[in-house]
Amino acid sequence: MRIVATAQEMRELGMELAGLLRPGDLVVLSGPLGAGKTTLVQGIADGLKVRGPITSPTFVVARVHPSLSGGPALVHADAYRLGGDLEVDDLDLDASLEESVTVVEWGEGLVEGLADDRLEISIDRSDSGEERTVRLRGIGARWESII
Repeated sequence: MRIVATAQEMRELGMELAGLLRPGDLVVLSGPLGAGKTTLVQGIADGLKVRGPITSPTFVVARVHPSLSGGPALVHADAYRLGGDLEVDDLDLDASLEESVTVVEWGEGLVEGLADDRLEISIDRSDSGEERTVRLRGIGARWESII
């Protein structure tokens, strides 16, 4: 568990996490509207050195951000408006999963089947101010010794 006080700290956490991520990684983000999910992804994108800008993909559903440094691309998806597994399948996220870092906002309960190993991140807002509680949970052998 980590307490994050500002949007800048959330971006810095994302940059820190980017140092752990590699091609084939799936990151599933959960939290209420305005919790800071996209801000965290902006930090991950900065750390991965991918082409931006990173904005909430709610209406586009998924965006691919190619690397500017020879590293993995970032696939940033938003499952908020998806109605179930069939719509997730339509996104074809598994087609680029092996060579990209895939981050799915609102993916809890929908995208876990894409990979045996994944990093689940939940973000909760405090009742007052900008403070957030961030919880990381690594699933599978890939994350056993990391998180």
